[in-house]
Amino acid sequence: MIAYRTMDISDYEQVYDLWLSCAGMGLNNLDDSEEGIQRFLNRNPKTCFVALAEQTVIGVIIAGNDGRRGYIYHTAVDPDHRHQGIATELVNKAMDALKKLGINKTALVVFSKNTDGNAFWEKSGFTSRQDLVYRNKTITEMVRIDT
Repeated sequence: MIAYRTMDISDYEQVYDLWLSCAGMGLNNLDDSEEGIQRFLNRNPKTCFVALAEQTVIGVIIAGNDGRRGYIYHTAVDPDHRHQGIATELVNKAMDALKKLGINKTALVVFSKNTDGNAFWEKSGFTSRQDLVYRNKTITEMVRIDT
């Protein structure tokens, strides 16, 4: 039986190990550190969820908002537990939580080479925008950890 609940920082070690087990996950040493995730959870205490099988984290979704748009980051399901609807349930929980906060639209970024991830998001109703160019600028140098 799979249980779902909001994520808290005590889940961090298991969540980070899960992220490392998933090909195509892009992590960095600042935002994805325990301190970085704690900061995110403090700002978004009701929109991040874990899926558990016997107290072991087998799925996670990190979602938050800026008061106008919702954003989804680092959604992952243990490779041995995929194709059971876990990711879909995590997305639904995050989207419901964002909707309760008055958020009407949600965005996410997926690496173009992550074919499984892109297929999942497309199937989940997230469309690809061809009219935008994604840009960012680093404020603090970080080390990227690709899995």
